[in-house]
Amino acid sequence: MIDRERLAAKCAARDILLTPACLEQLDIYAEMLVDYNAHVNLTAITDPEGIEDKHFLDSLLFACQPEVAGSLVDVGTGAGFPGLVARIYKPELAVTLMEPTCKRVEFLRQVCVRLGFADVALVKERAEEAARKQWREQFDLACARAVSALPQLAEFCLPLVKPGGKFIALKGASAQEELDAAAGAIRKLGGRAVELRRLRLPAGDERALVICEKISQTPSAYPRNGGKIAKSPLK
Repeated sequence: MIDRERLAAKCAARDILLTPACLEQLDIYAEMLVDYNAHVNLTAITDPEGIEDKHFLDSLLFACQPEVAGSLVDVGTGAGFPGLVARIYKPELAVTLMEPTCKRVEFLRQVCVRLGFADVALVKERAEEAARKQWREQFDLACARAVSALPQLAEFCLPLVKPGGKFIALKGASAQEELDAAAGAIRKLGGRAVELRRLRLPAGDERALVICEKISQTPSAYPRNGGKIAKSPLK
């Protein structure tokens, strides 16, 4: 399905070394993604190089960061990006994939079975509801990619992170503007923005990782329900 040598070379140019086992698992993942996408909408990107660059390499640029360690929850994971790719790259990660859509969760279940990832937890929940259950402040790291604007995303993710942990948002060229708009929300939720790391995909597309620390517990008033988060983002 994918061109393993091409992907390995692009990753190596960014100091991301993929083992033969990683490449085989990514190849299986790509094939299952395209097959399942024929009857369930998972992605608009189905050509091999598009999957390599815009799904796998994009996720690996996140996964290779030193902060990606311990227990990880991927909020609104969709087809598993970046959380499942991070688990392939770092087998020691304790990964929870959080996704409210049944058909996507079933796809993730099938991929995990095929890859032998019995330790990956699949949680069919909305993040704002999960954060009022047993998952509140349970994770070393929360991440999200292509879910919502950063003020809303912070309210989805930071309540799931334990104090001392991190929240990393995968963003594009407008990351700094989103971070400026989210500064108040991050502070109210017990976080602090510490860094914005800018990266590029092979075709020149700009990516950024917004890295936040959880410095105190999230007040019990948060997260609010999904409708309020969408209509009235924290400021």
